[in-house]
Amino acid sequence: MNKKSFIPFLVVASMFVGCGSENKLQTDNPLLAAYETPFNVPPFDKIKDEHFKPAYEEALKKHNLEIDTIVNNSEAPTFENTILALENAGSLLSNVATVFSNLNSANTNDSLQALAKELAPQLSAHSDEIKLNAKLFERVKSVYTNKDQFGLDAEDQKLLEETYKSFVRSGANLSDENKEKLKKINAEMSVLTTQFGQNLLAETNAYELVVEKEEDLAGLPEGLKSAAADVAKSKGKEGKWVFTLSNPSVMPFLQYADNRELRKDIWNAYQMRGNNGNDNDNKEILIKIANLRLEKAKLLGYESHAAYVLEEAMAANAANVNQLLSKLWAPAINKAKVEAADIQKEIDAAQDTFKVAPYDWRYYAEKIRVKRFALNEEEIKPYFSLAAVREGAFETANKLFGLSFVALNNVPTYHEEVEVYEVKDKDGSHLGLLYADFFPRESKRGGAWMTSYRKQSTKDGKRVAPVISIVCNFTKPVGDQPALLTFDEASTLFHEFGHALHGLLSNVKYQSLSGTSVSRDFVELPSQIMENWASDAEVLKTYAKHYKTGEAIPDSLIEKMDKAGTFDQGFATTEYLAASLLDLNYHNIKTPITGDVNAFESAAMRKAGLIESIIPRYRSTYFQHIFSGGYSAGYYAYIWAEVLDSDAFAAFKENGLYDQATATSFRKNILEKGGTGNPAELYKLFRGKDPDPIHLMKKRGLN
Repeated sequence: MNKKSFIPFLVVASMFVGCGSENKLQTDNPLLAAYETPFNVPPFDKIKDEHFKPAYEEALKKHNLEIDTIVNNSEAPTFENTILALENAGSLLSNVATVFSNLNSANTNDSLQALAKELAPQLSAHSDEIKLNAKLFERVKSVYTNKDQFGLDAEDQKLLEETYKSFVRSGANLSDENKEKLKKINAEMSVLTTQFGQNLLAETNAYELVVEKEEDLAGLPEGLKSAAADVAKSKGKEGKWVFTLSNPSVMPFLQYADNRELRKDIWNAYQMRGNNGNDNDNKEILIKIANLRLEKAKLLGYESHAAYVLEEAMAANAANVNQLLSKLWAPAINKAKVEAADIQKEIDAAQDTFKVAPYDWRYYAEKIRVKRFALNEEEIKPYFSLAAVREGAFETANKLFGLSFVALNNVPTYHEEVEVYEVKDKDGSHLGLLYADFFPRESKRGGAWMTSYRKQSTKDGKRVAPVISIVCNFTKPVGDQPALLTFDEASTLFHEFGHALHGLLSNVKYQSLSGTSVSRDFVELPSQIMENWASDAEVLKTYAKHYKTGEAIPDSLIEKMDKAGTFDQGFATTEYLAASLLDLNYHNIKTPITGDVNAFESAAMRKAGLIESIIPRYRSTYFQHIFSGGYSAGYYAYIWAEVLDSDAFAAFKENGLYDQATATSFRKNILEKGGTGNPAELYKLFRGKDPDPIHLMKKRGLN
């Protein structure tokens, strides 16, 4: 992936000086004017759907003019007039695209989705016109070939290297005939990946499990029932209960509902998304995507899409990824089989005659957890209000890095639920802004992610502060009760907050190398290491407080959580590894896929040895990470990074949870560096050695 792309860039748009109607357009369109807002954030209160298309048109024109200026420069190519000029070109387009793409993910509607489909091939073509511009590449290549003449520092050299590679990996060395083929492939893929995500959102929103009889709610916690009643009321079905396919609804239903038929109903709807033969079906789309990726990889000289992607990753190649996954698969599936046998014993003890199915797993695992550890998720949730967890994350960052977070109410947001914080460094200086959008809605895609409205950079010797956003789908407040999170949700908040710190603490010259502009299997280190603080007993005592009494979580409950820490990890690790292997099966192909998606998936899972009572965390038709989300041939990255984060956290455990020397080293060598160095070398600068996988095995109870 080209790390620069045309998404996050400087949000402060430079004015385009035009005349006549262009001047009027600029005045009327807030996306084309300088942002006169606090901290120069996007003026969400003024931006309307109809502003995006003309803003894109104007921004594309401007970017083309900027590229033409570079190409037609009569002076010999230099770092400043070519590489730096390219880095600074397209800022207006990046501003517009940043706002649009983020809204289309977090608060979309039919109008934005239609425009996204219309724009996808246009933006793909625009990118290709730049990266396949022979004259422009000649200038880039000239600077790269003569780099020793320009007195470049390490970061300049890294920018030059990444710029050159991005052209080569985008097809700059291809023949004219193959360039045209590549353009067609890219245009088609841009439409298909957009359609995949839109189909998934439509499928997710289309389903409702409507419960009319209260006896069918047996086993469900009161909070979940109240939330379902609120959803029903909002949909004009007062007096009933509505459950949806958003995670805060479907997952606890599967965990607690006594009614097996209803569990089966909602489970089948969940695991069949995009696989129903209707207008939102994703089967043909994803096969086309996988085959087009293969075709593109071969055009560029690679044997597979995985080979193309992994060349830029820490893993380097598919063999290394498979080696890690295989090393973990055997202990994980063996533990999962033991867990499945325990569940079957639970079923048999109740004198039921069925074999454990995927929609039974969470239900019976919860029963075993309660019996074995006297630990009930509902006993935990009162200590994990959203406010308490959020403040826990903030306090952790304060103790580690001296950061403070000040709530703001004078900054425009794109939805009334969005919170905004100014982030200050230990000396009180401004570091950046943090947006937080926590709750599910039909206009938001599922999952959790971090993004940016402005990436950090340095301009005229001064640090340009980033504007970062974390977007989640947590359990909503119900009545007078605040949002109470499961521990998994609390860990997710710490995770996305870790990504946010990576963006906020970035301190580099060039925005295309800042923050999270690193390989996929390194980008998860800053996020996943934060999850360790979320679960540490010492930290829990400081932030996990009962929402009614303010009482800190008791030692007895922490002890139960600790003892249950590796419970069900066979299942959790196996379903994750299964999805990672499925990803590689699609993207390590050497010849096009010709068969049925379901048959392809089943064959891949049989080959891996997946048991029938577990399915991959993401089945093919709703595997948004790889078919619409940038993680193709890269879903393994979470476990690869977990080797790093487990080893990195061991350094804090050895030296002290908030040891300042260790924290400073992590900040200086990891969080501040962005993509300016080799990830393996940056990690060794922090840790002093290569990571040891033993810490991961212990953490997951697989050793």
